[in-house]
Amino acid sequence: MRTKKWLATLGVTTMLVGGILSGCAGGSKGSSDGGSSGDSVEITLAGWGGNPSETRLLKEALDAFEEKHPNISVKHEVISDQYMDVMKTRLIGGEAPDVFYLDAFEAPALIETGVLEPLDDYVTDEFDVDDFETPLLEAFQKDGVTYGFPKDYSTLALFYNKKLFEEAGVEVPSTWDELREVSKVLTKDGVVGLGVAPELARMYYIAEATGGEVVKNGKANFGDAKVIEALQPIVDQRNIDKSAAQASDVGANWGGEMFGQEKAAMVIEGNWAIPFLEDTFPNVEYGTAELPTVNGDKATMAYTVSYVMNAASDKKEASWKLIEFLTGNEGMEIWTSKGFALPTRKSVAEKLGFDKDEYRAPLVSGASYATVWSNGVNLPTIMNNFNNQFVSAFLGQRPLDEALKEAEAQANREIGE
Repeated sequence: MRTKKWLATLGVTTMLVGGILSGCAGGSKGSSDGGSSGDSVEITLAGWGGNPSETRLLKEALDAFEEKHPNISVKHEVISDQYMDVMKTRLIGGEAPDVFYLDAFEAPALIETGVLEPLDDYVTDEFDVDDFETPLLEAFQKDGVTYGFPKDYSTLALFYNKKLFEEAGVEVPSTWDELREVSKVLTKDGVVGLGVAPELARMYYIAEATGGEVVKNGKANFGDAKVIEALQPIVDQRNIDKSAAQASDVGANWGGEMFGQEKAAMVIEGNWAIPFLEDTFPNVEYGTAELPTVNGDKATMAYTVSYVMNAASDKKEASWKLIEFLTGNEGMEIWTSKGFALPTRKSVAEKLGFDKDEYRAPLVSGASYATVWSNGVNLPTIMNNFNNQFVSAFLGQRPLDEALKEAEAQANREIGE
């Protein structure tokens, strides 16, 4: 989509660079903006909203920060709708916050424009960058430069219904071939074996399992024979085996709901499904496991968000102190303490016990080998075209190779504009 390539034109880039240069005049790393002096300073933190529990946790973390830094106050702005569109407008207009959330999916485009402050020169040994899960940190780096530190994440895990597994006499699958066979056994009496979300954000790691590349040289490449070969079994599982379905096939809105309603014996979901099931379907007995291996390799997806600093901020020292606290051990422990989000620091995950948690341990285990949902500035366009056509193949309306080749051609026409 053209709206996603919002900084690709020279005119917008020039406006942003101009704003950065003017903003930097009063905000060098050595400036006295209240970070270490006695002067009081207010910085702005912007992000999207969360549930009431998450809101309370963030407030607790910000209160702890302000107690530790009494000369720095934080104004927290919640952007409820069209978050990135609002941020783009503010960045162009020179009115962006000092610190803000950035999803890994959007990070490459923003990094390329120069609107983000490089953070490596602020980092001290005590901050311990090596404590972050490597794939999550790398999502906010380019050419060895770090532009954000991840605040939380989720990977994907296999959620399985213990009662249905016991009744069917099957074991939790450890390979995708086993999953396909188990799905056939579990599909009966109005229950489908596997719930599937037929979209690139969930399919990416599978699509590349046989050596293909979804994105190659910044262009769509999912029409490649290796990608099609990797994805064909999922399509066949729905249309030949009749043992897989998407949520809408069974009258549900998403995978967690179809699983909670016991219309699917297995789904592949993230950490967000755990509190949902606890609150909405407390009587469902389930377990989680690392995703079955694909082509012999462990694989999963990871979705992560970082705190980044506006390069045009004139309060850089104070802004870094906020990022340092929120992504440091103390702030991250507060934010992730209830398990709504997982900590990107290995030490915090261990301290909170998530690496041994009944439901979250498989999600934590996947962080070290996950494929992060991020790959270049054109991924939004590539994703949209993939999703538009893959679902038609998943529903059996057209051959997979035909659908993906057509979608790839359309994506690359849009990218080439």
